[in-house]
Formats: sequence, structure tokens, C-alpha cells
Amino acid sequence: MNYANYIAKCIEIARRGEYYVAPNPMVGAVLVRNSDECVLAEGWHEQFGGPHAEVNCFRNYESRIAKHEWPAVDLRDCTLFVSLEPCCHYGKTPPCAKLIIEKGVGHVVVGMSDPNPLVAGKGVQMLREAGIKVETGVLEKECRELNKRFLCLHEKKRPYVVLKWAQTADGFVDKKRATGASNGKHLNGALPISTEKTKALVHKMRAENMAIMVGTRTVLLDNPRLRNTHWEGRDPIRVTIDRHGIIPSNARIFESETQEEKKSYNGIEPVIVYREQSDWPFILSDLAGRNIHSVLVEGGPRLLDSILKSGIWDEMHIEVAPEIKIGEGVSAPEVALPEAFESVDGHRLYTIYQ
Repeated sequence: MNYANYIAKCIEIARRGEYYVAPNPMVGAVLVRNSDECVLAEGWHEQFGGPHAEVNCFRNYESRIAKHEWPAVDLRDCTLFVSLEPCCHYGKTPPCAKLIIEKGVGHVVVGMSDPNPLVAGKGVQMLREAGIKVETGVLEKECRELNKRFLCLHEKKRPYVVLKWAQTADGFVDKKRATGASNGKHLNGALPISTEKTKALVHKMRAENMAIMVGTRTVLLDNPRLRNTHWEGRDPIRVTIDRHGIIPSNARIFESETQEEKKSYNGIEPVIVYREQSDWPFILSDLAGRNIHSVLVEGGPRLLDSILKSGIWDEMHIEVAPEIKIGEGVSAPEVALPEAFESVDGHRLYTIYQ
């Protein structure tokens, strides 16, 4: 039996919960009969607070039996593949390790250990103490990549940081504009750089990350809503800095959600404003304390520059519009662009990892 193939399948189906499980990790599970390698059922963690992947996998298996799609089999002769170590503690749901023991599965293959201190090897230990054969570390690198945001929170004690901006061919992010929008409205429009397709990709990033952050000037000049309207998933938590208390109370980032809008992250404030304590390490520590595992920083350039100088970031996305040149304006952060890029609508999309 090729264990890697089944863990790869776990990773594939785990991604189906990508926009809805945070701050939990994405997890997939596959139940296989050993004798003929028949896949009896699959399951994945579908949404935060809902059943875990293992629970859904067993439910799907039992549903297929009830529909007479499968005869019941002895699960001692089956292998359960799961991309992340089964939990062993009571949280919003009962422990998955305990459920696996109760179901009588004889063999479990785990992609990677769970870094959460509440689990961290204890799930595997519980299974082994129950007499179940357990193997770990299959496609571990790929499993870690799947949940790099979750891992960053638990291993580095801070959110995964993604920086993003769009710039002209001659290195500007905007024309020069006056500040002072005390009434929370635009004074004048920003320079349009992105295309409709590249804007949609930005909203994809908003769906992938729990929080979105901009600086004071961006709020004053652009009055953004910072919602996810062009991609599947939830609205990110809005974060900004207001050291001098100049952001108006009617700024659109403070707008409450309506019934028609997608729900954000239950239990976490939808808007976080840093005033007295606004240095970058403090902000990251505070976000981590709120169980926020990732933050997308969209600007402006002052905020981006300060983060780049701190060195505390993980991923950078830069969009360059080759056909747009303005001669002067607000300079983009100075970053050496790699040779490789993706082309979308004629724009160059660069990705840099720390």
C-alpha cells in the first residue's frame, strides 16, 4: 500500500475547508480497506466549530452502509489516513483519537504531528496505548505547507504575515494625494493599477488569511471596507493603527455586518485598532493572543516599509503593471524582484518567501 498516495488524497480533500476552518487547521481523512485498498470513505474538516475530518469520515462510511452501498467491514482490517495527528482533548468537539479507538480501527497513518500543546504527540500516544499501529511523518513537508498559517501561530507564537501591493512599471503605488479626510470620505481616487482579475486574486488572499491590515493614511485616503466580495469565504478581521486618534468614527472599516453579508470570525472582534501600543512585535503578539493565525498587510507603503525593516514577515506578493508609468508619486517599497513571475491580464505577479 502506497501511504503517500492516500496522505496526498487527505491533503487534497482537506483544502475543501480552506476558507471556513480557521483558526483550526485544514485536515482530511481517508478510510481504506487493507485487503484490496478499497477507499471506504473520506471526510474533511468543513468549518470551524464543526466535526473534525475523522468524525466526518466515519459518518460518511456509516451512511454508505445504511444506504447499502457497502457491507459493514471489520475496521481492525482497515487503515485510517489523516493529514494531521488526531486530537486527544475535549474542545468544541470530543477527541478524535478516542473516537478512532472506539471504532476499532487497526492501523492509522498520520501525515504530521499537531504542534498545538493540547495535542503535540498525545493523540498518537493515546492510539498506540490502545494497541493501534500508528505511523507518522508521511508527506510531512506537504502537510506542513497545507497548514503553514496554523503552524506559524503555534510554533512561532505569531500570525503568518503576508505582504501585498500593486505598483506601476516605474515603481509607484499611487499618485500623490492630500490627507485629512475627517469625514471618512474619499478626497480623491487612488491610482487604478490592478485589473479585475488581479483584484479577485487579492480577495482570494483576503479569504485565505484571518485578518487584513492597513495603515492610518490608507484608511483616511481610501476609506476602504476591507471585505471579501470577489471570492468564496469569510470577511477578514479588519486591523489598523490610529496613534493620534484621527480616523473618523464613520470610516467604512467600522461598518457592522448586515444579514446579507458573510459572517466573519465568531468570537473575535471584527475591527481591531491599535493606538498607544502600535509597534509591530506587539501587534503580532496581540493578534496571536486573539487566536488569529494570519494577517494580510495591504498597505500603505509606510506600514509595509516598517514591517520590511523589522524582518518579521513570511510571504510577499507584488503586482507590477508593465504598461503603467506615472513619472512621480508615492514610491513602492524597495524590493529586489525575482526573475520568475506569473502573468495575469498582462500584469506580472511576483511571490517572495522569507
